[in-house]
Amino acid sequence: LGNMGQKPEKMTLLLSRLRLGQRRYFSATAAAHARVGFIGLGNMGGHMARNLAKNNHEVVINDINPALKKTFADVGQWEDSVANVAKNSDYIVTMLPAGAHVKAVLSEGSEAVFEHAKKGAMLIDSSTIDPATAREVSAQARALGLKFCDAPVSGGVGGAQAGTLTFMVGAENSQEFDQAKSILQYMGKNIVNCGGVGNGQVAKICNNMLLAISMIGVSETMNLGVKLGIDPKLLASILNSSTGRCWSSDTYNPCPGIIETAPANRNYEGGFGSALMLKDLGLAMSAARDSKAAVPLGSLSQQIYNIMCSKGFAQKDFSSAYKFLSESQ
Repeated sequence: LGNMGQKPEKMTLLLSRLRLGQRRYFSATAAAHARVGFIGLGNMGGHMARNLAKNNHEVVINDINPALKKTFADVGQWEDSVANVAKNSDYIVTMLPAGAHVKAVLSEGSEAVFEHAKKGAMLIDSSTIDPATAREVSAQARALGLKFCDAPVSGGVGGAQAGTLTFMVGAENSQEFDQAKSILQYMGKNIVNCGGVGNGQVAKICNNMLLAISMIGVSETMNLGVKLGIDPKLLASILNSSTGRCWSSDTYNPCPGIIETAPANRNYEGGFGSALMLKDLGLAMSAARDSKAAVPLGSLSQQIYNIMCSKGFAQKDFSSAYKFLSESQ
């Protein structure tokens, strides 16, 4: 240890640091060799699971759609039940449509994950659900000797495919955040500790409420400009170099012909569906009512996406708000 003549308190501090570094080393090593269960191989989850496999993780996979077994044969070991995923995994990641699905998979029935997971297993839910459900599920997990983090994502299908997602993590403590991060880092580039369990969902529904509002605003703006005769590319370039600039304009512009990679250039196919945006707005409005927060623009956005979904835009990307508005009289 070098100079053995150091003062006792300095030696104690040095040994403490060495032990801390050792614990972190073994924790990282354990994560690198852990088996990761992944339940939910949809537009987002499939890419996320594939990135785990690309980074040399042993992945155990399941989806309600058995046809995906062939599609993801190169990703990992397919299991026909979530119970078998739980039995064979040290970490379990879920990426499901709604809170009801999360509860069904994790906690309801004899085949649920909670009934079969290894003691001390880390459960990471990357679905977008309401904060109350995340906290309820976490409490159930802890009573059974399991760990739970909520870790919803931002970055869309492109971010999932590229492994550049942002994860908003709600964790019981910093140690469990670090444990979750050791797996999440292979699927995203920005892993944010949002505080206690459920706070990841708080961050996510706030972000998506703002995204809906901004997308409708950009759609209205582009539609107005086009109807008044300005070239849409010129208008977009002005917006993107002015105070109206935002992600919905400079990266995901809803007007066709502006951003080559945006869903607007493929008839709004793929991407983040309007029905999913409506679901997330519903979560935000429910949370707003519970907390007595005023969200007038969020409420109006929910109404607009509700009308869009009833008019045939449910499976179109949420940027189809532009097409909906441009066709409205």
